[in-house]
Amino acid sequence: MSTALKQNETLPALQAIKEKQRATWASGDYAVVGTTLQIVGEQLCETINLRPGARVLDVAAGNGNATLAAARRFCQVTSTDYVETLLNKGRDRAAAEHLDITFEVADVEALPFEDAAFDVVLSTYGVMFTPDQAKAASEMLRVCRSGGQIGLANWTPEGFIGQVFKTIGKHLPPPAGVKSPALWGTEAALRELFGSAAVSIDLTPRLFNFRYLSPDHFMEVFQTYYGPIHKAFLALGDAGGALDSDLRALLDRFNVATDGTLIVPSEYAEVVIRKA
Repeated sequence: MSTALKQNETLPALQAIKEKQRATWASGDYAVVGTTLQIVGEQLCETINLRPGARVLDVAAGNGNATLAAARRFCQVTSTDYVETLLNKGRDRAAAEHLDITFEVADVEALPFEDAAFDVVLSTYGVMFTPDQAKAASEMLRVCRSGGQIGLANWTPEGFIGQVFKTIGKHLPPPAGVKSPALWGTEAALRELFGSAAVSIDLTPRLFNFRYLSPDHFMEVFQTYYGPIHKAFLALGDAGGALDSDLRALLDRFNVATDGTLIVPSEYAEVVIRKA
């Protein structure tokens, strides 16, 4: 089969997967979970050493953690996501803080911006979920100026959230041909995606602590509001008991609290890429 025919078959398949993903992230209310991750956006902006006035693009921004962190540092921020309901949550947060931010519905695989339009491109737990990883990386590189930076926070395969997705995959196998999002948390995959266009790729392992009243509380919140888990239980229906048991076993394995509450350190890769 020719390369052109393979591409013609692959593109519709990836588009269908993307639409399914869009519906997943639009389900529940990710912002309930997303706001608890705010410290990650703040840390990333400090690591990059954002300067006031910098032109910053946040891709797959969700409800705006990195967006708000950059705007608090007086940058010129554009926040994008392909789920408008999530962007609206970011708009509400920006309005409450009187932050001047541009919000625009956009797909990271087809960004509507000119080449080299931004000094810094950010994504916290967002771009890693795109189905066409190479295209997403290419687009971030395209809109970042020469000498600019790309800053990412990506869950690692070995960390708690990486294991959550692995557990979900045991009960609901992912679409064939789609690479694991957790690859974005590995140096090898990042070098494959960005290496030839980067002066440097610096990866720092970090931990984010999920803190909840109890394992039951965590399950209630994530099953209700976190799209991938919410949708998984809906899809499994009466068979969801096995997934529930496996996720609770995972919580038991990672929980470091000894007082009946839940504190789960989840490893992620903080990544800073400097474009050539």
